[in-house]
Amino acid sequence: MNKTELINAIAANSGLSKKDSEKALTATTDAITQALVDGDKVQLVGFGIFDVKDRAARIGRNPKTKEPINIAATRTPQFKAGKALKDAVAK
Repeated sequence: MNKTELINAIAANSGLSKKDSEKALTATTDAITQALVDGDKVQLVGFGIFDVKDRAARIGRNPKTKEPINIAATRTPQFKAGKALKDAVAK
């Protein structure tokens, strides 16, 4: 499912217009993104948890030349599915 299909599904399930559904989806993703940028955790009960994971700096290896390279520390978003979502997918 891509973004357009998701907007159509939201419109069909909620009774909103496609334009309002797109605004709602954009507002939701923007709010989640901003919360993660600010270092907050977003928990949607039954769906899952969006969080940020800190990865430490480390030394890697270039597979072509076998030379060691420094990999900088970074922050990456992560998602942990909630029990209701896991159960729904497992059926």
